[in-house]
Amino acid sequence: MPMDLSKVPVFILCGGLGTRLKEETEFRPKPMVPIGPQPILWHIMRHYARYGFKRFVLCLGFKAEVIKQYFLHYYQMNSDFTVELATSNVTVESAGHNDDWHVTLAYTGELTMTGARIAKAAHRYLDGAEHFAVTYGDGVTNADLADEFTFHKKNGKIGTILAVNPPSRFGELKTDGDLVEQFAEKPEFQDKWINGGYFFFRRDFLKYVDTAESCVLERQPLAALARDRQLAMYKHDGFWAAMDTQRERDYLNELWAKGNAPWAINEARPEGSIVQT
Repeated sequence: MPMDLSKVPVFILCGGLGTRLKEETEFRPKPMVPIGPQPILWHIMRHYARYGFKRFVLCLGFKAEVIKQYFLHYYQMNSDFTVELATSNVTVESAGHNDDWHVTLAYTGELTMTGARIAKAAHRYLDGAEHFAVTYGDGVTNADLADEFTFHKKNGKIGTILAVNPPSRFGELKTDGDLVEQFAEKPEFQDKWINGGYFFFRRDFLKYVDTAESCVLERQPLAALARDRQLAMYKHDGFWAAMDTQRERDYLNELWAKGNAPWAINEARPEGSIVQT
């Protein structure tokens, strides 16, 4: 039976301190660091929406007020409007966007770890959904998220993780004694897969997380899910990048400025997609 992806909640982890990008996060949470004219959070949500996902729950913590203000004023700030100064009446002349997202801003604690943020927000806002998505507020990809969700449902496991095979951060040297035989600036680890941060879970996953602040998604919950053979891997060998450092921020901005941002130019299914289940 077809499933409307706009009904699948997407929980985005937006509450971390972002200490490795301190020059930016002194003033705003990392998901609000801009790539081009919009924060990286907007790029992530836009990519989900391209495949038909429109229900977002933002798990807030550090500097939550910055993200709340952004969405409170999103309509006006992305539209032309007229202000009557004598009355403060505002008339929107033309909407500058067509985003029909449903965005819930859920405060989940200042120092709460990732697993606990999911548990707290899901307890309040998962409602009756059988499946939900989870991602971080600092990574972009051109992965086909509708296809990953179809894989997740067909596989029948509790969880599915996007596995990526990125290039090394450092140059690889192949040597013969003291001689360099081959140099690769950014080699790919052909047989190595890492967590790409785009998950799908069945609601049964909530048994693996709890609301204690110390619950870290990437530790006991995912380790237990793998031990129970309930964590499937959806391999993606296309573009993926996380923004942990100033250098990575600059790299993403350079791609955007050149009109060569793979997460933005990927032509996918139109919004409002239906997947077969």
